[in-house]
Parts: sequence; structure tokens; C-alpha cells
Amino acid sequence: MMVLVWTVPAPLTAQVSSSFQVSAQVVAGCLVVGGGSNYGSLDFGSYSALSSGPVSTAFTGTSVTLQCTPGVALSMSIGGGQNNSSGTRNLKRSTGPQLLAYQLFRDAGFSQSLGIDQSVAVTYSDPNAIKLPVYARAQLSGNLPAGSYTDVVQVVLTW
Repeated sequence: MMVLVWTVPAPLTAQVSSSFQVSAQVVAGCLVVGGGSNYGSLDFGSYSALSSGPVSTAFTGTSVTLQCTPGVALSMSIGGGQNNSSGTRNLKRSTGPQLLAYQLFRDAGFSQSLGIDQSVAVTYSDPNAIKLPVYARAQLSGNLPAGSYTDVVQVVLTW
């Protein structure tokens, strides 16, 4: 009696080892969250046409949050507005040619003027909730015609 033994060859095993690099680069930057292109408003309020004297307001931006990578140097500049005349920002009466001059400042004490297209640093303590430091002052003359006076200015943020 003859017994045949048939063996199946074992598969050859091979192992190849190599490596590859995984990396990412995170760059510093800023982000405008919400509000689209409307950063907020400056509203002097309502006054009698006979009122005279200085009036002031502060920038309110409730629909927009600015966020920056901690340590990013953020700056802003504000244009002359739609009614700029001879280097002066003006509110214009919606139904007439009358103008009401106003000035922008970067401090509540109105000592640091924001010139037209002047780049100024924006300081912040919370990089997730940055507020633009904009304050405005106008001088009512007591003889302006009644009406709605408006302007639109462009804000440019750089980092």
C-alpha cells in the first residue's frame, strides 16, 4: 500500500514597512462671523431742528463678531463716506442737499481722531469677541431743516 502525501506549500509571507509624513500648517488670521457686510451702526438719535451743541454716539455692532487668532495684529481704516466733502465726513439729508458734519474717534473721550482712510490698531483682550472702537461726534447748529440725515462709510480690516 502506498500512501501519497500531498502537501500544499505554505504561502510566502512578506512584510514591507515604510513611513510617510503627515503635516498641517495653521496660519494666523481673522474671521467676520455673521452680519454679512453690515458691521453695525452709529446712531446719533433724534433731536429738535432747533437743538444746538455737540451730540455723540458709539458704534453698536450686534450682528457681527470679529474673531482673530490670538496675537494677531488687527488694524482698521474707515473711508470718508458717501458724503465726504473736502476731507470732512458728512451726514446728508435724505430729501435735500443739507449736510451735517461729523467726526469719528477711536476712544470714548474723543481725543483720538479716526482720519479718513487712516489705519489704526485694534486692540482686544478676547480674540473671540473683538469690538471695533468707533465713536462719533457731531455739532448741531440749531438751524438744520428737519429730516433724516445719513451716511455710509466703508471699514477695511487688515491683519
